[in-house]
Amino acid sequence: MPERVKPSAYHHGDLRRALLAAAEMVLAERGVEGFTLRECARRAGVSHAAPAHHFGDVTGLLTALAALGFETLTGAMREARAGVEDPTERLRSIGRGYVTFARDYPERFRLTFDWHRLNHEDPALRAAGGAAFAELEMAIRHVAGLADEPLEGELLADLVHAWSLVHGFSHLLLAGQLDHAGTGERVINELLEGVIGRIRVSARSETRGRSKGEK
Repeated sequence: MPERVKPSAYHHGDLRRALLAAAEMVLAERGVEGFTLRECARRAGVSHAAPAHHFGDVTGLLTALAALGFETLTGAMREARAGVEDPTERLRSIGRGYVTFARDYPERFRLTFDWHRLNHEDPALRAAGGAAFAELEMAIRHVAGLADEPLEGELLADLVHAWSLVHGFSHLLLAGQLDHAGTGERVINELLEGVIGRIRVSARSETRGRSKGEK
């Protein structure tokens, strides 16, 4: 068993990262119901008071971990769409990045959208969530050619449709509900591509412009 690092050996930022890493392990093993600050401290090799000092309470630590989840999600979507010029393919690449995040960080994914356990007013969580949402919104707007239209009506429906496809696929995959389709990376990737191929934006700016002129 590896020797624990003494609390005095941590810098402020290192301790915070260590506590978040410990929190993710505890969450994976015990779930939210069995999650405690004391166990996170024990895993990180620090005093029992350390998590409360940095995060306040259980909700504070879970909220910080969820904010990290949103940041990781944003990074995964940006990496997936890097260098993709075609608007539709760019949107679909973002969808692939979304699912990649869920597969690579299942506990972060589950917690990030477990809103009843989080502090919705936390500035870091709101900023991280907003950045992730903006990736998908801007991709939808790019396909539709609508940079300044209010996010409502068909534009909002397009966004919710795309989000529902990749988010639902991620949940089904992590829950093992797709196991009946077969095992192996090839089968999962084929299913994912089938879902991604159904991401479409229904209305274009030209169509909307004509509709407005006819009123």
